[in-house]
Amino acid sequence: MPELKTTYLGLNLRNPLVASASPFSKKMEKAKALEDAGIACLVMHSLFEEQINHESRALDFFLNQGTESFAEALTYFPEQDHYDVGPEKYLKLIGELKKSLSIPIIASLNGVSSGGWVNYSHKMQDAGADALELNIYFLSTDQNVTASDLEKAQVELVQQICREVTIPVAVKLNPFYTSLPNFTTGLVKAGAKGLVFFNRFYQPDLDIEALEVAPCLNLSTSDEIRLPLRWVAILYGKIQADLALSSGVHTGEDAVKAIMAGSQVAMMASALVYNGAGHAGKVLKEFEDWMSAHEYSSVDQMRGALSQKGVANPAAFERANYLQVLTSFDNRIK
Repeated sequence: MPELKTTYLGLNLRNPLVASASPFSKKMEKAKALEDAGIACLVMHSLFEEQINHESRALDFFLNQGTESFAEALTYFPEQDHYDVGPEKYLKLIGELKKSLSIPIIASLNGVSSGGWVNYSHKMQDAGADALELNIYFLSTDQNVTASDLEKAQVELVQQICREVTIPVAVKLNPFYTSLPNFTTGLVKAGAKGLVFFNRFYQPDLDIEALEVAPCLNLSTSDEIRLPLRWVAILYGKIQADLALSSGVHTGEDAVKAIMAGSQVAMMASALVYNGAGHAGKVLKEFEDWMSAHEYSSVDQMRGALSQKGVANPAAFERANYLQVLTSFDNRIK
């Protein structure tokens, strides 16, 4: 039997299959079903910056309402930043998951600014999280904000959080950076121990009858694995951080591709939503069967076998593949 054990963010995992952020972590029975099916690590659903800010503003309103009516009321309450505000249910859930599950639990923060959001990373650590995934989900719409300014701010944010906690921090990225290798190098220097490829931007539709923007959620398919697969293969061996592939992992073959490209783990969410928690067991069996059939004794042995680490000029290699794909259409034109 092949050895499936691996590590991610310094955590020992029984296999490389990780459940990425999804509603599965919101209910204990769903999370337990994932563990029973073979999932080796659970990334919790994200705590959004907007949730923290909303609750902070709400508490501030109620504490300060009418305080000007009486002179002594102005000093009745301590300063706002002394209050332990925010989604306490999320922090409580971290502790409950840690007590009920034997697999590592990774908490998730989704946002773009610092302040109280940085403080919550410490709260998550105190609640028992084994690691933290920082999900940077931000679409710049301001023409006055340069790419370098935006990237600098995000690197500084990661640095602040890494200084705040002692547990390892991973950054979940989007693919829309001009020079992803340079940006990821900056994140690792800032303290990130892991990089997750990629966050999926949910693109809204337009309702032309109601004349409004319509939220639209489309789950991933295996076809979407190619984008993160490409970047994991490019960066493997060049970035001093663990690489994790997310988006498009639906089958055992997809998980094999993720590891062969250079990923420490293969993350999945949409496939579990489609098929239920038990699907993880099917994927894991397909993965193990492939290893046995191809005589790989361990996950470590196969990792990076199809990466670009051995290619002298990856950019030229990519361009050659690009040209080859385009010319392959020549014979299809009638």
